[in-house]
Amino acid sequence: MTRRLLGIVLALLPALAFGGETQLFNGKDLDGWEHVGPGRVYVEDGLMKTEGGMGLLWYTREKLGNCTLKVVFRTTKADDNSGIFIRIPRPVVDPWQAVNWGYEVQILESWPESYERSEHQKAEGDDWHTTGAIYSISPATKQPQKPAGEWNTMEIVLDGDRTVVRLNGETVNEYLEGTKIPVRAHDFEPVRGPRPQEGYIGIQNHHAPQTVHYREISVTR
Repeated sequence: MTRRLLGIVLALLPALAFGGETQLFNGKDLDGWEHVGPGRVYVEDGLMKTEGGMGLLWYTREKLGNCTLKVVFRTTKADDNSGIFIRIPRPVVDPWQAVNWGYEVQILESWPESYERSEHQKAEGDDWHTTGAIYSISPATKQPQKPAGEWNTMEIVLDGDRTVVRLNGETVNEYLEGTKIPVRAHDFEPVRGPRPQEGYIGIQNHHAPQTVHYREISVTR
């Protein structure tokens, strides 16, 4: 190997070490994941499927920060409810721990009329609780979700205190820690306060008969 070629290889090593995509779901089982709370998330036909709840399946092997989390999912009907939790500071022993100390990036195409609405929801619409919203913290600015039965790709960028959500290639949310947010109106909304720059992630399973299917969960450093 020439000295010039060796120099090129050495220069590329950091990118090779940190630029690759790592699959967090192996498509076969829940190795590396742990479920807490009611209901379950199970693997069938190579997919994670949520059932009953409200519970949480969380990734136990590491905290994630300064990365892009990619989630490929589909709903089975418009009011299917789930979410991707990020920035959870400690190992999860109860699903409400993730709600109150992490952030939930919502998956819910259409807010059912039977659901209770907060005051800012009534005043400004359901964008605070629809797909791509950071639940009751930061609203989604667009709704490019595909119809039930079709696959969606969500990318969640964790960049220090900044969280960016892209759905099917469109930026739908940009939130910076410390931005003014609505006061907490209900006990099912998260406790207000700062979140860490890195934390555990999780997948929410909501109440029956709602189910959301996940084909891929991966991270790019």
